[in-house]
Amino acid sequence: MAAVSEQSSANNMDWSALILSFELSLWTLALLMPLAVILGRWLAWSEFKGRTFLQAILALPLVLPPTVLGFYLLTVFSQTSTTGAWYQSITGKSLAFSFEGLLIASLIFNLPFAVQPLKRAFEQIGRDVQDAAACCGLSRWQQFITIELPLIWPGLLGASVLVFAHTLGEFGVVLMVGGNIPSETRTVAISIYDSVQAFDNHAAAIMSAVLLVISLLAITAVYYLSDKNDRLDDRAYRPV
Repeated sequence: MAAVSEQSSANNMDWSALILSFELSLWTLALLMPLAVILGRWLAWSEFKGRTFLQAILALPLVLPPTVLGFYLLTVFSQTSTTGAWYQSITGKSLAFSFEGLLIASLIFNLPFAVQPLKRAFEQIGRDVQDAAACCGLSRWQQFITIELPLIWPGLLGASVLVFAHTLGEFGVVLMVGGNIPSETRTVAISIYDSVQAFDNHAAAIMSAVLLVISLLAITAVYYLSDKNDRLDDRAYRPV
């Protein structure tokens, strides 16, 4: 209650929660996108046993209730688990209810938002482009840097926007794994919930409006990039 009162006096915006949310989003982007590029490329061009099951596992956060995912992550991060005990023995800190645990959770619940757009982007390149690049003597790394990355940039940018916006607005998993520790795990979504609980609807409305604008801009950017990419594809395959 006292924290919410302080928040209301500071222009009704919990700036520490907003800054923490941006930090979490940026760290998630920095760590997740390279992994998503590797996974998206692998899933787009590789055939192996268990591929369908792996794709289902990666997409699970899309359909699993956030509280369920948060519960399992909290169980794994707790001090009584092997993972939690190992982390505490090394760092002296608990993985649950910490920014580090929140970041790991963010990487997991954002996986489908990063991997699926990139998988579709790689699928649109086609094997013939790889074969042509190989005939020109380009190595796999040269193909990736000079050909594949420029071709998938709309998917890469779209996935980055989705991950950033989704991290800013996530509530269930964040609350389960991180709790509500000021300047440590309290994100802007949780701060909105606190304001509503304290009947400070004005503060909740301001912070909700900020997230609404960011989310709208993010979705608009994704659709714009998708439409632009479709127009480029149509122009590329149009007979001269």
